[in-house]
Amino acid sequence: MCMEQQLTSNLSPKEKAVSFLQLVASGQVREAYQRYISTDFSHHNPYFRGDADSLMLAMEENAAQNPNKILEVKLAMQENETVAVHSHVKQNPGDLGGAVVHIFRFRDGQIAELWDVGQPIPEESPNENGMF
Repeated sequence: MCMEQQLTSNLSPKEKAVSFLQLVASGQVREAYQRYISTDFSHHNPYFRGDADSLMLAMEENAAQNPNKILEVKLAMQENETVAVHSHVKQNPGDLGGAVVHIFRFRDGQIAELWDVGQPIPEESPNENGMF
């Protein structure tokens, strides 16, 4: 086991999911994949093929286009091997951004499956509670 694997093996699935998202948002996409994604990873984003490589390349392209992306985790929950992370994501500091929920399924300590859903934050809303 390499040093990197030893450091991440002690983390809970919830901590791994948050770390994965933070690495991706900071542009360290390949590092995030090397640390946390299983070899048989699949995802359910309808805009890309369901394999790891297509999503990783899209994440790298997004990171290159948005080097100042901000991801603020609002809530992370874990039940067994499933983790849900609710975040405020801004492509750049001037954006209103969006509310995003990532759902991770872990197997053998690695991310085996990923779902993501998002909703843009409107400039005006009648809801006094806000998105968060």
